[in-house]
Amino acid sequence: MSFPVKDIPTKPFDGQKPGTSGLRKRVKVFQQEHYTENFIQAIFDSIEAKGATLVIGGDGRFFSPETVQTILKIGSANGVGKFIVGKDSILSTPAASNIIRKYKATGGILLTASHNPGGPDNDFGIKYNVSNGGPAPENVTNKIYEKTKTIQSYKVLEASPIDLGKIGKFTYGPAEVAIIDSVADYLTLLEDIFDFPLIKSFLDSHKSDFRVLFDGLHGVTGPYARAILVSTLGLPETSIQNCVPLPDFGGGHPDPNLTYAHTLVEAVERDNIAFGAASDGDGDRNMIYGKGAFVTPSDSVAIIAHWAEVIPYFKKGGVKGLARSMPTSKAIDLVAQKKGLEYFEVPTGWKFFGNLMDAGRLSICGEESFGTGSDHIREKDGLWAIVAWLNIIAAANAKSSNKLIGINDLLNEFYEIYGRSFFSRYDYEEVPSDGANALVAHLNDALKSGSLNDTVHTSASTSTKFTVSSLYDFEYKDPIDHSVSKNQGQVITFSDGSRVVFRLSGTGSQGATVRMYVERYVPAKAGPAELGKSASEGLKGLIEVALEISKLKEFLGRDEPTVIT
Repeated sequence: MSFPVKDIPTKPFDGQKPGTSGLRKRVKVFQQEHYTENFIQAIFDSIEAKGATLVIGGDGRFFSPETVQTILKIGSANGVGKFIVGKDSILSTPAASNIIRKYKATGGILLTASHNPGGPDNDFGIKYNVSNGGPAPENVTNKIYEKTKTIQSYKVLEASPIDLGKIGKFTYGPAEVAIIDSVADYLTLLEDIFDFPLIKSFLDSHKSDFRVLFDGLHGVTGPYARAILVSTLGLPETSIQNCVPLPDFGGGHPDPNLTYAHTLVEAVERDNIAFGAASDGDGDRNMIYGKGAFVTPSDSVAIIAHWAEVIPYFKKGGVKGLARSMPTSKAIDLVAQKKGLEYFEVPTGWKFFGNLMDAGRLSICGEESFGTGSDHIREKDGLWAIVAWLNIIAAANAKSSNKLIGINDLLNEFYEIYGRSFFSRYDYEEVPSDGANALVAHLNDALKSGSLNDTVHTSASTSTKFTVSSLYDFEYKDPIDHSVSKNQGQVITFSDGSRVVFRLSGTGSQGATVRMYVERYVPAKAGPAELGKSASEGLKGLIEVALEISKLKEFLGRDEPTVIT
């Protein structure tokens, strides 16, 4: 049987270069005639589309349902054999990675701009994941980009739209379309990883003194959180908020940090909640926040690694290795050293972790940008990290007969063993690209000339002296595929072990985002008074010196960052 396929003439658009986070632009850019179609055709031109099985879903942001229909039309016309689509076009990024792996799909197309705002005037994104469930590597994204520069036409199947709200299997031209429950497979995955009976027993016995609140920020994880926390663990509906996915995320910014997840922070402080957590638009990031206790992402992944043996998945399979992105604090390195595990420092981008996982050399990893995960999938996983913390707290309390152990107790115990890496990130969002490039050039000039080496800088407010020991541009040689990634961030180190990192971020949709990361290590022997300081107290002098050396305020024209975490 033949099916009506039409060739639509088109012309290339400039700037359709995807990163590991896909192609991200404003919605109105994607809504231009032929724009989205061109990029989708370029994806199919870059993979073995004929007979392929593809997973489709996303964070439910504005313009998602229309784009799913476009993918179905173009994919079917290019010979795709089967589509697995999340109901209502929704699949969290971790859930999609799991489905790709579980059903041995060729890959997946995810419609997400992650933690960026949504709505008709905000952001949209299209991302291709490969058969291991992880983001497409550069050899694939480069191929897609090259196709976008020469495209002359795209193919479409002339067929009626599929009802994305109806679970079941449907024929769509030559292809099969399976609309699936977005949550079921992911819940099964987590139940195989964590000790749900232990967590439920702990929560049941501490209903009055250990309250839980999860904030979905109107992103994709709302239905997942309800299934896990309410339906499976038996918590009341009051344990979740903002858990209805909305195309514009309720007008908010679905980024789980102290600034944008203020609805969680305010509720936790107001209602004395012991355990608060939030996830982002597509579900791959998380924040852990209890009454008076913010857990940095750097500390979070290190503590999960420290307690890994209480999680059934790791108790059964062991921990093969640990890793972090370069800007992330070195706390997890200390865990690896103490436990005799191999550990890695990689560039920002989950594909680098994926290579190590596929080679059997990595189990637990994290990025300071609120991304934490393990080798159960090939994406970072916000709800995985949140349930990991609940599992750890339940296990810690099962061993304790004296008092209720909460977030602060775990943090303090960790610092007493390993010392503390004071850490903070300053985000300067949507700054002029010229200024951002000038900042990078200034640091590169200092790197080439050596003008900063051995210079001493004194903090005006604390009178602390910081001596520069090195300035370098981070470069990574992948131990698995031997690829080399250059220019991954400029690092200033100081003689006391402190360091400052500057990076241009590629996750925004316009302008530039500059991130400054500051880290200062204090050993365990410093004692509770020093270890217990706030991050702002522990880092104040270093931050002042970092701003002075970089001339950041001068180049960016900003006195304050957009977000501090």
